[in-house]
Amino acid sequence: MEAKLKVKLIAYTPDPEKIVASAAKLCYSKAGVDNIMENLTDENTSKFLNMLMSLGHESPIEHVSFTFAVEGVSRTLSHQLVRHRIASYSQQSQRYVKLEQFEYIIPPSIEVIPEAKKLFIKTMEQQQKAYNELSLMLKEKHLRRLVEEGYDEGKAEKMAEKMAIEDARYVFPNACETKIVFTMNARSLLNFFSHRCCNRAQWEIRRMADEMLKEVKKVAPNLFKHAGPSCISGPCPEGSMTCGKIIEVREKYNGMR
Repeated sequence: MEAKLKVKLIAYTPDPEKIVASAAKLCYSKAGVDNIMENLTDENTSKFLNMLMSLGHESPIEHVSFTFAVEGVSRTLSHQLVRHRIASYSQQSQRYVKLEQFEYIIPPSIEVIPEAKKLFIKTMEQQQKAYNELSLMLKEKHLRRLVEEGYDEGKAEKMAEKMAIEDARYVFPNACETKIVFTMNARSLLNFFSHRCCNRAQWEIRRMADEMLKEVKKVAPNLFKHAGPSCISGPCPEGSMTCGKIIEVREKYNGMR
């Protein structure tokens, strides 16, 4: 069945903007550790954050992190996501979780063509059938061997199923839905948004990035005030590969502030 995207910010550093402002305050004033959080009003916090961004001094924003739980995304997306290496990831395992009915993501270009969508869904159903058949075959083979080796039948059955799905999962496609929890610090997030909110990013990870940006803006609006693709605050970095829609892109992300 088709999966639906869900992005949830499940945890973040408390008072993230004040934490960043306190780090900046330590860098640019005589404040000591005992009074580093004093007089950090909303106005002063905003002032420190704006100064940091204007100076390009980004190390203080590494002190705060944000944890997302995401589902309804494909393995295609997760392979791209983990290329952002300054982060921590926990992904649902196909090795330990048997997928009785795997969900999948249908690309929009296929969704709008009835014949293509029909073929796509048929292929997904065939993959599930192959997985089920392979799981059964492999389980029976492993179970016989384990019992012959003297394992208790109950324990042998659990072991056999785990061994079976470990190899049967190889038939699953890139479209297979996955769930993932990941944590990034604010600096890594800004870098992530600059690349993945870009029109040239793959459509699925761009859609997820937009939802993530909406989530962090709720809890740290000043910190992520200028977040988004690089072209919203400067020239397009893509050169001849530009999407040519810089005005529309700026309107979109400025409208999210």
